[in-house]
Amino acid sequence: MFGTSIHWTTFFYLLIDTFIVLLTLYFSRKKTQSSLKRFLYLGLLFIIYNATGGFLPTDSFPGPIIFQYIITYGVAIALCIFIVYYLYKEYDIVVLKFNSSIKNLSILASSSFVILFLVPYFLTNSLKSARFLFTIPVSIFAFAFLFVFYRRISNPSNPNALILRRNKLSLISMTSITLLPICTVIGDYQWLTFTVMNSAFFAITIIEVDRYIYFIKNSTRMYEVFALKEKQKDQLIERQIFYKDLTRREIEIALSILSDLSYRNISKDLFIAESTVSKHASNIFKKTGVKNRTEFLKQFRRKNK
Repeated sequence: MFGTSIHWTTFFYLLIDTFIVLLTLYFSRKKTQSSLKRFLYLGLLFIIYNATGGFLPTDSFPGPIIFQYIITYGVAIALCIFIVYYLYKEYDIVVLKFNSSIKNLSILASSSFVILFLVPYFLTNSLKSARFLFTIPVSIFAFAFLFVFYRRISNPSNPNALILRRNKLSLISMTSITLLPICTVIGDYQWLTFTVMNSAFFAITIIEVDRYIYFIKNSTRMYEVFALKEKQKDQLIERQIFYKDLTRREIEIALSILSDLSYRNISKDLFIAESTVSKHASNIFKKTGVKNRTEFLKQFRRKNK
């Protein structure tokens, strides 16, 4: 396409991802949430991934061809690690098993690329052999990691529709990056590889849209809690006023507290430790000017009376 190696499907995904990022920027000009920044960073990484993977390798690129593969593989590895980081933040995961923190995963992925791809390539001068030696061990590790992640988020005790949808979409994202090594070893089929990878971004996009709709549906309920001054009630305030003070996770936990769920049940629903729920709850109470859960609930019920 355009006299380059980019496939029309890859170019299509490049346009779609760019549109999503620009649309997010437009609707978030006044927001500074770290979670929203993470989504924008993710979108930018997908744009770079589609561009580098689509247009490279090319004969017009200066230097040895291995430099182009270092760029494309490096971007792909960075993207996969960031997706894992994104889902870690989504579920408040610090470590899954085997000390699989983001830092350790980054070190492992980078070391594997150097030892299993670059070294064999320079020794054999065979891209096919280097690719095979790199992708097979990585595939085995990726499927093991997918299994552990699935076990981590499956079987909620008190599931609601939002949580169940989030879990399914998160698994789609994690499965997509797990399949990347297999797609790579199969061959340079852009339509397949980039369809699989961009499915991860589209799944995460749906998660963000679904969460936004959920917050909007509960905005009246939340507003009653955060409109602490009578003067605020008489002003025309955006429905998303509570975004300015609470993080996404704190909003979810606040809504769960207002539903009279215990910290134990909230932790099971959101797949996080009970101590993490307690920590978020303390931040919520501090930001809303109350001392504890009891005062938080009394304030809400008093305003609804």
